[in-house]
Amino acid sequence: MSDTAVAEAGLDADAARRGFTRASVVNVLGNAIKIVVEAAVGLAFGSVALLADAAHSVADLVASVVVLVWGRSVYDDPDTNHPHGHQRVEPLAALFVGTVVVLLGLNLLYDSAQGLIEGPSVRFDLLLVGALAFSMADMYLLYWYTVHVNATVESSALSALAVDCRNDIYTSVAALVGVAGVFFGYPALDAAAGGLVSLLVVYQGVEIGRENVSYLIGAAPSDEQRRAVADALRSHPAVSGVHDLVVFYDGTDLEVEAHVEVDGELTLVEAHDIETELVAALRSLEDVGDVHLHLDPEGIGEWKDAAER
Repeated sequence: MSDTAVAEAGLDADAARRGFTRASVVNVLGNAIKIVVEAAVGLAFGSVALLADAAHSVADLVASVVVLVWGRSVYDDPDTNHPHGHQRVEPLAALFVGTVVVLLGLNLLYDSAQGLIEGPSVRFDLLLVGALAFSMADMYLLYWYTVHVNATVESSALSALAVDCRNDIYTSVAALVGVAGVFFGYPALDAAAGGLVSLLVVYQGVEIGRENVSYLIGAAPSDEQRRAVADALRSHPAVSGVHDLVVFYDGTDLEVEAHVEVDGELTLVEAHDIETELVAALRSLEDVGDVHLHLDPEGIGEWKDAAER
């Protein structure tokens, strides 16, 4: 979240950093507790599904720590080495989350396949059900709290952690199906549920990575967002045309570059005032950070071949 967006949300950078840090720490603690409970019970009764769910949370724990350590720097002020701020740190942390999740999911998928081939060794106990019920409650509370904080902070890294918490509930349900299979005399369902959990984990990691790669490589926003930028420029009464409009992501913020056509007889002060009004209008749009405008006198024809006016 840029300093501009933070200000528009009614927060100062310190308040946003504190909220981000609290949510990150809670995610670390919540995942650590889940790992201890599920791993202990899974090892005690040989449940592949439970161990797979616990191992998934190891990735979540690593991701939460990375977000906690790296993500806070997004609220640092621009400096000599980072004149545009630190917005790209946040999607970088989220991309790391996605990568770790994918790698762990593939490893879990291999372990599940081995369980199906070699035969299950799990035995049923009510503690298996209790551990999974505890895990689902833990993840729901963690999801709710992260979403609640992020409603104000608007962090892509926290958003990735919230999605991960929500998906953890689904993977725990899959693990519960496997445990139920053991109870009803079909222990192979435990390994099969572990495989399903693994596939869900991989899918989740890919989706997180795909979204945040767009932020890192400076991809274009949606057509709707681009139209909103163009409309904000054209709606000004002094603007007669717009060309060479470029809108792209710089981290999680949108950067706008454009040539704007105005009356060539304007004084320098009048042109400056128009530019200031246009920049303010664009920065009031959601996700827009830096704006770079070049005012051109209308009618001289240097943009006659431009596709957009």
